[in-house]
Amino acid sequence: MTTGSALQTLALAPDLIITRMGYGAMQLTGPGVLGPPEDRDQAVAVLREAVRLGLTHIDTSDFYGPAVVNELIREALHPYPDDLHIVTKVGGRRDDRGGWIPSHDRAALRAQVHDNLRHLGLETLDVVNLRTPTQDGTSDDDVAEWFGTLAEMRDEGLIRHLGLSGVTAGQLTAAQAVAPVVTLQNLYNLTNRADDALVDRCAAENIAYAAFFPLGGFTPLQSQTLSDVAERVGASGQQVALAWLLQRSPTMVLIPGTSSPAHLRENVAAAGLTLPPDAIAALDAMAG
Repeated sequence: MTTGSALQTLALAPDLIITRMGYGAMQLTGPGVLGPPEDRDQAVAVLREAVRLGLTHIDTSDFYGPAVVNELIREALHPYPDDLHIVTKVGGRRDDRGGWIPSHDRAALRAQVHDNLRHLGLETLDVVNLRTPTQDGTSDDDVAEWFGTLAEMRDEGLIRHLGLSGVTAGQLTAAQAVAPVVTLQNLYNLTNRADDALVDRCAAENIAYAAFFPLGGFTPLQSQTLSDVAERVGASGQQVALAWLLQRSPTMVLIPGTSSPAHLRENVAAAGLTLPPDAIAALDAMAG
């Protein structure tokens, strides 16, 4: 295994320099991303370990729990280190049974921003991503209108930077006509590469592309090719999959989630893994 000595960083703005390997905090809840974690002390320990390992990029949302994860982040890390950047999402709420409900009208978006501020114990949010609905029917104009609400709150000093989650290239363009976009968070991994062109566009425009479900999500990546490469380079399959993503694009950032300190350390170690050209070629051929 060839490893580097330090975590790579990505400068998105003078006041926004993040480690390309981040931490996704969604798993720090009960089942179904609802309610408190089974082991609260361990959840707090994972967050503190992420900072100890040098990660400066934590991804969260107030609809994780709801509010559970943000309150854990505040308990574990407040007052926050100066170089720590918390990226949150708005655009949804939870129903009484834990369902995910799109919520994008102006009043709802403003309320969600204030909920994140309150539960994280912040006066200004570093980055807020607008999460769009996953169902068909969301137009570019819809995204521009919703993004405009967040741009207003940025102008009011409640948000520093804006991003998007779950969007198309056209929706990115529509949002950029309203305000600068520093991050884009979409589904992308070794076997799901529908966003290839968008990954390249983000690199050209210095937008962080945060790949969610980098390890396959609810259907974890399984491949003989992945296993063979992992054995060859002396790493785990998960580490190889994460390293491939980091080598895929200079503005790719990762937010793998875990509730285990040991698993967190394994994920972070992948940031120092450099895959040789033959391994990259074999993995490139895995596209589904």
